[in-house]
Amino acid sequence: MTEEDKELELLKAKRLLEMQKNISQKQKIEDLKARKQTSPQITPREVVVKQLGYRGLEVLETAEAQFPAETALVVSKLAELIMSGEINEIIDGGKLLALFRSVGIRVKVQTTIKVEQDGKLVSWSDKLKGETPKEEPGPETG
Repeated sequence: MTEEDKELELLKAKRLLEMQKNISQKQKIEDLKARKQTSPQITPREVVVKQLGYRGLEVLETAEAQFPAETALVVSKLAELIMSGEINEIIDGGKLLALFRSVGIRVKVQTTIKVEQDGKLVSWSDKLKGETPKEEPGPETG
């Protein structure tokens, strides 16, 4: 082998090595893209729902029913704040309702007040009317 043949073989080997590296990098990039496409994307709503506490979901669903477009904007921003770590506390229904009202969304939530009467919970309106809850007939003994 001549000196030129050795240099040519060396250049070929270097080129082959470069091509293998390029192919390997392309495969890694394609694998990452495939993983991103197959992994489920978490929606802003799902992020917010995971952070909701007592009656939070009820308030959110009520707001979505009454003000769908406005609620979607609030949920989107809220999800950003949660994912960035600026909000890390549990958001209960009262806090969420206060948030909606503070941005001008007047969500109407149906509420009932119940009091105890004769060991049972009775609605406040029934108590004021003087009504007592009807007892369901039980199995007769004897």
